Amino acid sequence: MNLEQLEYIVEVAKTGSLTSAAQNKHVTLSAISQSISHLETELGIHLFTRSRLGATLTPEGKLIIQKAYEILHKVQDLRDEAEGYSNDVSGELRVASIPGPMSLWVDSLMGFKRAYPNIRMEITEKGSQEILDDIRHNKLDIGLIIKSEHIHQNLTGLTFEPLLQGRIVAGVSRQSPLALRSTITAEQLRHETLAIYQDDYVTWFVQYFQEQYGSVNLLYTSNNTDAIRTSVINHHAVTLGMDFSFLHGPDLFASKIITLELESIEQQPVYLGWVRAEGKHFSGIYRNFIARLKEDIESSHG
Repeated sequence: MNLEQLEYIVEVAKTGSLTSAAQNKHVTLSAISQSISHLETELGIHLFTRSRLGATLTPEGKLIIQKAYEILHKVQDLRDEAEGYSNDVSGELRVASIPGPMSLWVDSLMGFKRAYPNIRMEITEKGSQEILDDIRHNKLDIGLIIKSEHIHQNLTGLTFEPLLQGRIVAGVSRQSPLALRSTITAEQLRHETLAIYQDDYVTWFVQYFQEQYGSVNLLYTSNNTDAIRTSVINHHAVTLGMDFSFLHGPDLFASKIITLELESIEQQPVYLGWVRAEGKHFSGIYRNFIARLKEDIESSHG
């Protein structure tokens, strides 16, 4: 028994045809047929029932083919693991993040690029739903999104792994009278002018807040973070966002905006995590990137 034989029976099982399998593997029909026959003789069972209509798995063949899949996946994992330790590896890493926590990627991306200089990286900021859609259509490999029980996100066919738990905080100018406090109450928040980032969870939270505590003075919602920063810093507006969105930000942001806890305002768990296609082969390169990202996030929140 060898890996080539396992690859052949898997291809036949996929296509239901020895001829199609031979074409896909770029070998002769005879080579495929003889390889399968030799394997069946070695195992002492028939894997396929052959007819003019093609090749179908026998009951025994269905069990064997599952094992063959597992073996081939393990072999690929081994190859990818070895590949992941070579800085000569080339390829592409396509990742996207919702805008708030983009700064959390910076150290991981730079360290990853230094370790794998031949990897071409494509980094974008997008909304959660666009990230999910792009992963499903193979336009992205990894996405960083927020997941909450209050936000319905169709994760069918996708795998989500939490990295960090967060909560909503208020961002205010250091020159604001509010900056003398460490918290802000619901009543105080209601009377402030708000500039809000156009994010699914933040939007939901503002709606929830108004249902519980009354209407707010909403100046605007925007997906332009620079406009929101300007409104907060120069015009003393207040913004709301996830606490991790205010970490490691641009110097202007970090030095002129501070965060206040929301006093006595109930919040449910919200998780920042990475998402990818379920069942898609995840190479050593991607696993190394995620491991680096986890390590950087854990160290910054240790």
